Amino acid sequence: MTEADQREGERFRKLALPLLDEVYTFARYLTRDAGEAEDATQETYLRALRYFSGFSGESIKPWLFTILRNVLRSRDPRRFEPLPQGEGGEAGNVEPLWGETEADPEVQMARADDARVVRELIGRLPSVYREAIVLKEFNDLSYRQIAEVTGVPIGTVMSRLARAREELQTAWFALEKKGQKE
Repeated sequence: MTEADQREGERFRKLALPLLDEVYTFARYLTRDAGEAEDATQETYLRALRYFSGFSGESIKPWLFTILRNVLRSRDPRRFEPLPQGEGGEAGNVEPLWGETEADPEVQMARADDARVVRELIGRLPSVYREAIVLKEFNDLSYRQIAEVTGVPIGTVMSRLARAREELQTAWFALEKKGQKE
């Protein structure tokens, strides 16, 4: 192994390996299966290492997420098909479903339960909405970065996020109304 290869390997470890948990979490949300998420994450990192010399972007996270998405698409091309009813719609003023944790232990327990419910509700979203909300809210990607990862225009990203938030809000209120979320 040459000195240049060693430097490139060290650069990869420094930039990509700290994001391993985030890539796996995104894979887990997209696949809904731990084993498949582990396999997809491993393949993502193998591909990323193989093509790392060609990486020249500002942030490696969107690049890794794009590779992950391509890995999953190669396994199941239907995974990222658009929804049949279309994706029009306007982004509304949707209040966030989570906020800062209170110091009170009782409130912390209630928030932990709420977070579990939100994760379950996100898991029920159609894949294109789930993908957009996870990239934005859990991985803090910008609209532009999400558009790059998903290969859709920024307007579509905004529409998907708005719809995902609307569906989450509707599902949340439906659970409250049924008394399942207390």
